[in-house]
Parts: sequence; C-alpha cells; structure tokens
Amino acid sequence: MKIIHRTAIAFLFGLILISCQAQQKTNLTADEFEKAITKDSVQILDVRTPEEYSAGHIKNTLLANWNDKAEFSRRVAFVDKNKPVYIYCLAGGRSAAAAKQLRSEGYENVIELSGGINAWKAANKPLEGKSDEKQMTEEAFNAAISGKTVLVDFGATWCPPCKKMEPVIKSLQSNHANQFELVKVDGGKDLDLLKKYAVTALPVFIVFKNGKQVWRKDGVATEKEMAEALRP
Repeated sequence: MKIIHRTAIAFLFGLILISCQAQQKTNLTADEFEKAITKDSVQILDVRTPEEYSAGHIKNTLLANWNDKAEFSRRVAFVDKNKPVYIYCLAGGRSAAAAKQLRSEGYENVIELSGGINAWKAANKPLEGKSDEKQMTEEAFNAAISGKTVLVDFGATWCPPCKKMEPVIKSLQSNHANQFELVKVDGGKDLDLLKKYAVTALPVFIVFKNGKQVWRKDGVATEKEMAEALRP
C-alpha cells in the first residue's frame, strides 16, 4: 500500500509539474521581460533590422534580422536550443513569426516581449546603442501640420507593410495633387512623436486639417480610404 501511495503522489506531482510548464507564459509585459532577462542562462534575440537595432536595443541582445531569412537562419544556428530565448521586434509581429519558427525547430523555451520594443520604450526601459541622430521636434511637426490638409505617414523603410504602402501613397499623391501635403515620421527615430500619438505598430496614417486630427488608420489603408479622409 505504501508503494502504491508513493506512486500516486509521484504521479500527481508529475501532473502538477506538467501543468505548470504548460501554463508558463510565452508573452511577457515589458516589466516581466526586464525581470526575466536578468538571469545568466537566457539569450536575448532582436529580430529587427540593423538600422532598427542601431537606433537602440536591449542590453546583451543578439541580432538576427527576420526580414533576411538567410541571415536569420545563419545567426540563430548559434543560439542554444536548450536555454531560454527571449525575443522581440518593433511591435511584436516579426518576433511572433520568428518565435513560431524557432519552436518548430526544437527551441524549447521561447518567450516574446509583448508589444515589442515600442512597449519597452513606453515603459521607459533602458536602451543601448541609441543613435544620436536628431528626432523631429514637436514644434517642427506642429508647424508642418498647421493651416493645411496634411497626411502624416508614421512608417519606416525597414517595415514590410510600410513598403507595401509606398506605391499607394505615390498614387494618392499623383491622383490628388495639390489637395494635401505629406509629412513622414520615422518610426525608428522620431520616438517622441510616436509616443505622443500612441503609435505602437507601423504603419499609422493620420489626417490633420488646420492642425486638428480628423482621421486615423492603424495599419495598411486603401487609396480610396485616404482620399475620402482628405476630401475638403
């Protein structure tokens, strides 16, 4: 009976352990992520582009550009599959895709930063290697949007959906010439403006008329949508 009792206890303990492991969070807030990466055994992976990385990255981070699949595969080959991998990008999209691939390739413990580096910055967490390139000031931005109809494009050259929007914006400018002005905000550099307008994922499009926001679209938009928002 004692043997059966001990076996039952061991079995229940095993179930509890498995349950706890299954419930382990794979998406962490900035506060949780910061606390977790203080452990010596973790590996931190930044899957953004080199340009984004040079604009500021988390301390002790490895870089593997998800947009360059050959580079990504080459670099993650040196990441230990048996140790935790903490992964992030700008807003969470690329890191989610990269994390899925890593898990499929046998990486046992992949944890994502929810909201990416934008969430990290919003929580006022420290960055290293931040570029000294000057941001667009709020004063300059306000001057650019005052007294006219303006389409503000919060985007970046390294952002895949932003690249997809480039021909749409060009067509909009061609088909609606002299009806509006285009102002571009750099999603990797103009961080104060991103924070002011709560831009956590790129692209974001905002229409201002006489300095007042009248329309906003988070994510890709059609030319028709933007043309209607710009209409007098």
